[in-house]
Amino acid sequence: MASSPCGNGNFDSGLEIKTRSVEQTLIPLVSQITTLINHKDKPKKSERTLAAIHRVGQAVSVAVGRFVAVGEAIATENQELKDEMGQACFEARRAGDAIAQLTDVASALPSQADGRVTVFSDRTGMVKAARLLLSSVTKVLVLADRIVIKQIITSRNKVLVTLDHLERVSTFQEFVQIFSQFGNEMVEFAHLTGDRQNDLKDEKKKARMAAARAVLEKCTMMLLTASKTCLRHPDCESARINKDGVFHRMRCALEQVIDIVTEARSCGENQLLPASIYNGIKDFKSSVECLRENLYSSSPQSMGSQLEALVERTEDFTDSAYTSHEQRQAILSVCQLARQDTQQLMNAWIEAQSVHAKEATEDMEVAILKTCQSIGDLRREVHKVAVGRATDLLKVHGEQLPLRALKTAGAEGNLEAVAEYSRKLTEQKEQLVETCRLLCHVSGTEPLEITCVHAEETFHVIGPQIISAAQTLALHPSSKIAKENLEVFCEAWESQLCDMALLLREINDVFEGRRGRCVSFWLCLQEQTSMAKLGLELRLLSSDLDTEVEKWEAQEHDIVRQSQSLASMAYNMYLFTRGEGLLKTTLDLFHQAEVCASVSASFSSSPPSILFSLLFY
Repeated sequence: MASSPCGNGNFDSGLEIKTRSVEQTLIPLVSQITTLINHKDKPKKSERTLAAIHRVGQAVSVAVGRFVAVGEAIATENQELKDEMGQACFEARRAGDAIAQLTDVASALPSQADGRVTVFSDRTGMVKAARLLLSSVTKVLVLADRIVIKQIITSRNKVLVTLDHLERVSTFQEFVQIFSQFGNEMVEFAHLTGDRQNDLKDEKKKARMAAARAVLEKCTMMLLTASKTCLRHPDCESARINKDGVFHRMRCALEQVIDIVTEARSCGENQLLPASIYNGIKDFKSSVECLRENLYSSSPQSMGSQLEALVERTEDFTDSAYTSHEQRQAILSVCQLARQDTQQLMNAWIEAQSVHAKEATEDMEVAILKTCQSIGDLRREVHKVAVGRATDLLKVHGEQLPLRALKTAGAEGNLEAVAEYSRKLTEQKEQLVETCRLLCHVSGTEPLEITCVHAEETFHVIGPQIISAAQTLALHPSSKIAKENLEVFCEAWESQLCDMALLLREINDVFEGRRGRCVSFWLCLQEQTSMAKLGLELRLLSSDLDTEVEKWEAQEHDIVRQSQSLASMAYNMYLFTRGEGLLKTTLDLFHQAEVCASVSASFSSSPPSILFSLLFY
């Protein structure tokens, strides 16, 4: 269980604080109470000091009163928490009153010796009141946090219901109406989960939340175009497969978010990451260095087994068809050297134990240094191979040759060419999936390991979806919606390649000791989040608008073009928050915003009926 933010065991709240907002709320209170407790050590105080402490005590009492009023209002609005919240508020108010009484000037007594005032003679009472106050306030905050979780679950449930309706629609008109509702619900869900992600203290949960939200963000556009394609071509098997895959992935991502916020068994600590070489090296090196302090905490045989388990993990590198002969030999050579050094250490260790040595001998110290060095060499070698392969792949795939070829072949209705380039894309997918697995081995932190796993899963899923979208276009080469659908899936692939490049940069930063996350723009996190949310909203609206373009009369085409231009600019601004797209600097962003504003102003002279239609769609 987590203790209070001040780190003092005396103030253990007995409740685990899982969000930064709760922690930050408690810090000022802890600081004030600590001030009062510390002054208990010197009971005789000047009038100036007494007045200051009196103000602190009264401030605590007043703040607790306001805090309790909010807690009681929450209890009234949420009957399921009424009893627990009411009890916690009662205890908080009682503790606040006790602190106010203990710091009351009227209770102070003058000293007979020097005339100074002696206060806080009841040290035990102050500590007891402080403990009760922190415990009860923490409980109120944690209970209030349940409301946030409830909001996320409720939002998820609404999205799931609408998602089911979307999956069953049979007419285009019905789809447009339901998707408009779905878009609004997804934006609300994005707001709630984005705030929750930023508030989480656990970096692993943060990374899992970010991965799930990224899936939902990208799948929202895929769901739109895949569903429209299926409605336009209801008898097309490849279109149905494409659509089913998107719905399935969205449902899985929604469940993952709920698992994270509710700490379900399938998530958190119980969801084990793949055993990585980095963690194996870290654990093995720790075991080796611990011998300097204790020769008898483990056995030489267990250390040998630990090394062999570590070497076994390198088979993901040495068994790969994409690893060069030179790279394979280099890894095997370092592994063999590590075995030799570890064997020398084990021999020296056994010798030291045989003479009942109390600390590491000189021979052991030399062997420890050599073993740590060879293990460090192994880490550097696998890091070089993984990062080098990822860099090379990103350069090759940056040209997007298979994607361009698939688009062309599909538009020409050439099924044979689509099959040929699908095989090439599948090969690229397998290379990227394996490279993500190798990067996971050397990522260096658990959040980055989670990001690597997410990247691996994304390439594994999107590759076949691009192929099914290309097959649909080849069967219906004149279909605008099938062409748009393929474009959306290709954009998702390209976006994941950009994410992989950022991931590679962060892995290098960790390896070289630079742990700060890379930021490619100047905006603060709140501004980035706000812009991203607005961008998603406009993107959803603009896609619905594109669907309606064919219904508009010729004289209304200028309005259509302007609205499409506005949507395109908004989406570019949204991509900027992800470090992607055409806008590269904040200056570019501001210029785009000015142009966007001028285009928006031109709508003021448009016919009201046109504007209403634009807003509705």
